[in-house]
Amino acid sequence: MSGYSNTYDPSRKIAVCLFLLILTSNMVFGKSCSPDSTNKKRLTKVLIAQGALYGGSLVGLESLWYSNYSRSSFHFFNDNQEWLQIDKAGHALTGYTLSQLSKDTYLWSGMTPKKASIMGSLAGFSYLTVIEILDGFSTNWGASIGDLAANFAGCGLFLSQELAWQEQKFQLKWSFHTTQYAEKNPSMFGNSLPVNMLKDYNGQTTWLSFHPMLNKENSFIPLWLNIAAGYSANGMLNAVENKAPWQDTDRYRQYLLSLDINWRKIPTNSKTLKFVFKTLSFIKIPFPAIEFSEKGIRTHGSYF
Repeated sequence: MSGYSNTYDPSRKIAVCLFLLILTSNMVFGKSCSPDSTNKKRLTKVLIAQGALYGGSLVGLESLWYSNYSRSSFHFFNDNQEWLQIDKAGHALTGYTLSQLSKDTYLWSGMTPKKASIMGSLAGFSYLTVIEILDGFSTNWGASIGDLAANFAGCGLFLSQELAWQEQKFQLKWSFHTTQYAEKNPSMFGNSLPVNMLKDYNGQTTWLSFHPMLNKENSFIPLWLNIAAGYSANGMLNAVENKAPWQDTDRYRQYLLSLDINWRKIPTNSKTLKFVFKTLSFIKIPFPAIEFSEKGIRTHGSYF
């Protein structure tokens, strides 16, 4: 049966998860931040803002997602075969993006780039682990080892590049387009755009964006112009297979090749534009694309 029992209090589990997140942050910062490199006042502001954003997003997820399903004791669940692994790509993307944005805030607090990168990756992974804890209390799902591995991969991709090159040569990005499947199965994918963006895996694409020249300093191609390789899937009306008679669409993977813009490489002296570009850095903007799938090769004049 969907919904809460009479004795269930969702705020208690969110509070426990937030406590674990804050405890992890305090342990990390207490051991890793040196007073000569970090502005304590700015760091306090960063931690307060981070806690508010993380806490608010968890409350939002509780209201938008978890509140519609019954609860159970904590357990694990193997979902590695579901949704043609589009959800796993999304987990890696989220871990990567949270690590990047967290690093930016820690740099503002005065941390060295290396420390900020490490702290950003740990903060991103800690937050996503909290979400797995929430999943672990849901009857319909459970904590997923595959999700945790994908979270770790995304955070690790960010951190390894920072430690090796002090820059992100390979960026993970996201795009979304509405599909016909949300109308066919609104109970699964929702009936509003915000819910569709979260639940309709048919419309989600994860991209690996990179500059085509390894030696970019001598490249005739602008530093802000990238190539992007994308992964998505289509025809999915349920997690593993389309079961009902009306769900007779074919499920298949899609591989895409397109152009992209590296927002962080666009030169500007405007602090406002720099902030906007950093905020948009995980979005793959529409460009022409070539799609490869079992259906053949298809071109798109503009793909998002």
